[in-house]
Amino acid sequence: MGGIIAFVGIGSNRLDPAAQCREAFRRMDTASGIRVLRRSSLYRTEPVGPEDQPWFINAVAEIRTELSPRNLLEVLKEIERKMGRLDGPRWGPRVIDLDLLLYGQQVVAEQGLNIPHPEMHRRRFVLEPLCELASYAIHPGFGVSIRGLLDRMTDPGLVERCPTKKPANERYAADQPWKK
Repeated sequence: MGGIIAFVGIGSNRLDPAAQCREAFRRMDTASGIRVLRRSSLYRTEPVGPEDQPWFINAVAEIRTELSPRNLLEVLKEIERKMGRLDGPRWGPRVIDLDLLLYGQQVVAEQGLNIPHPEMHRRRFVLEPLCELASYAIHPGFGVSIRGLLDRMTDPGLVERCPTKKPANERYAADQPWKK
């Protein structure tokens, strides 16, 4: 598959959040025009916003896509909908949240679509898993690497890597027995 390398942030704090994140990886990989190349470890993260909610599980997927930024966003929103995402308060609890973080080196500012994600440089729960996959990637709006953004981070939110038995950067396809 040709196309563009993009990064998608994943988060959940409801209905077995780790399982929801793994299901989101699977659904992205089976969507037309998207192939998950790698996935970060899962991270347990303190919620942003209302504190009276469960902690989140967050991760990042590195994908290759043939879809335009707008079409990719539409596919991600459809995955959210099919997984049971409902509209709710900003930064409130959710069964799944899929955010388009980076799309190659493109900068997009359209109604309902901003790339790079406008809050990613302020969120440790985004930068930690993104740095695990692509510390060298350059934020196209700032000209700074993801590692550089993380090193400058002032977000005090706690982010803890969840225990894993596999190397974090192992290819996602190795976890997909249905693809063999």
